[in-house]
Amino acid sequence: MSESLSPSLLVTNFSIPSFRLPALVSRIGRRLPQWPHAVALTAALNAATRMKVLPADSLELLEGRTFLIEVLDTGGVACFAYRGGYFRPLFSAPDAPDLAFRANLSAFLQLAVRQEDPDTLFFNRALSIEGDTELGLIVKNMLDAIEWPALGPFIRGGRSY
Repeated sequence: MSESLSPSLLVTNFSIPSFRLPALVSRIGRRLPQWPHAVALTAALNAATRMKVLPADSLELLEGRTFLIEVLDTGGVACFAYRGGYFRPLFSAPDAPDLAFRANLSAFLQLAVRQEDPDTLFFNRALSIEGDTELGLIVKNMLDAIEWPALGPFIRGGRSY
């Protein structure tokens, strides 16, 4: 393998650009059933809980709370609650979720790979956070505390914040 294509260089140079999908994608996405997003997300969150990726003491603070995550440029919405030690999908959006996150796909991807932190995206108006401020801080601190040991360099894109 040539040096220009070595895995370490690919990971180090990996960066997700800010982008917005065409409006057509959102118009179509809003017309599709939304519950599969919530089912998939809660399955992933429950798996992370079982693997002890999410801090148990913080999870207790989520008990009975409802959440909404909206990917603006895809038209996708995932609503869920944390009850009885499990993340559970909600099949309709609550009138007033305890905490709502809204952003374009690129911002959520940048968060996932830790290319950007939530504060930067929020202050750059790329991420909207609405609802209970204290709950928002709890969730932010939970995300910051996650260690990605097996996927470390790839998930972080070779960067840390």
